[in-house]
Amino acid sequence: MINLRCAIFKQVSRFYRKMFQHEEQQKSHYVCISRNEHNISRKNISENALKVLYRLNKQGYEAYLVGGCIRDLLLGKKPKDFDIATNATPEQIQKVFRNCRLIGRRFRLAHIMFGKEIIEVATFRGDHDGQSEQTNISKRSQSGMLLRDNVYGTIEQDAIRRDFTMNALYYNVKDFSIRDYCGGLNDLKNGIIRLIGDPQTRYREDPVRMLRTIRFAAKLNMKIDQATADPIKTLAPLLNNIPSARLFDESLKLLQSGHGYNTYILLKQYQLFEQLFPVIERLFVQNNNGNLEKIIAHVLKNTDYRIENKQRVNPAFLYAAFFWYPIIEQTQINSIESGLQYYDSFSMAINDVLSEQCRIIAIPKRLTNVMSDIWRLQLRMRKREGKRAFAILEHPKFRAAYDLLEMRSSIEKGELLDLAKWWDEFQHVSTERKISMVKQLGKSNKRRIKR
Repeated sequence: MINLRCAIFKQVSRFYRKMFQHEEQQKSHYVCISRNEHNISRKNISENALKVLYRLNKQGYEAYLVGGCIRDLLLGKKPKDFDIATNATPEQIQKVFRNCRLIGRRFRLAHIMFGKEIIEVATFRGDHDGQSEQTNISKRSQSGMLLRDNVYGTIEQDAIRRDFTMNALYYNVKDFSIRDYCGGLNDLKNGIIRLIGDPQTRYREDPVRMLRTIRFAAKLNMKIDQATADPIKTLAPLLNNIPSARLFDESLKLLQSGHGYNTYILLKQYQLFEQLFPVIERLFVQNNNGNLEKIIAHVLKNTDYRIENKQRVNPAFLYAAFFWYPIIEQTQINSIESGLQYYDSFSMAINDVLSEQCRIIAIPKRLTNVMSDIWRLQLRMRKREGKRAFAILEHPKFRAAYDLLEMRSSIEKGELLDLAKWWDEFQHVSTERKISMVKQLGKSNKRRIKR
């Protein structure tokens, strides 16, 4: 009987100990920044985001603006989008908003549609204790990567589950205050990018966080915390586990965000560029002064300039410049190994390079078709006799092909400079002058043949 009482007492004690530990974990440990202590005004917040916040609050749910929009507003920047975190489940959100659709399997999210603007609403994430067997809710790979993460919790748990301290800031529309759970405001003021939790564990959960670390460092001109930076080179190969379609989206964020060149330098520094573009990286030279390195720097700086000046950019052109020299290298290899004519070896090289690269970054066919046209025009633009020059000029991708030719000529110099100069003049002069230029070209070619 005594042993039975002791056993019951132990079980009851264990139960209450766990309960008290859980309550301690749920206690709010955050800094509250009141309205007069920060610079965020509702004037700078999307009206649609405010509508979502007010309606969720009216229905009895907690709802906060969170993440990058708060970070950007505090830095005086204009956010691209506004994200909301709430204790309402995706299904509950859908009941409140008729213009809502649920997306995602790995992370269940609610997208509330207001014309072109989408307000993304996520339910507070919880910890994974006791969820290991519920594969429909939470699932990890052998390397520790989260394959499914629909474990819901409290705002405190959600803050700890976020990636960087500067993204764990919550704006409360009820009293216009900001809740800071992880010291993000201090890191933001000091220009430090710091992961929440153990960096190795967080990178293993989602290796794309390594790319996000680099992107924010370049975009915000901030330093990476040493503990956050240390594991990146070691864990960089984990990017091989990420779906190629997702890496395509991430590559555009990295290279076409207006800070592509600085991002590229950091990607190389932390050995992430070789994981994304092994086809390119293995052709780099030791002094980083080869034609390939020069054209990449040139096209990225040009892309950054165009974005800064609100001009259009096309990822097809960016990738066409990236892979031009790898294709020329592969053409020479194919020509020697197969004995094919140069143009046939060139076509084979395009397929070889794209096939290898698309296994890592799934560049869509709509872009690879454009890239292929730009590359093939580089060869065609050398043959300008007769009606060929006029046919090339009328090609839909002529302008992009000319831009690549001009970029190459500034790097390679020599005869390519003359070719680029000829095409620059040819596209801007009158029809009569065009005919004259083609005739002069024909005469000079005949003289060369006679010699």
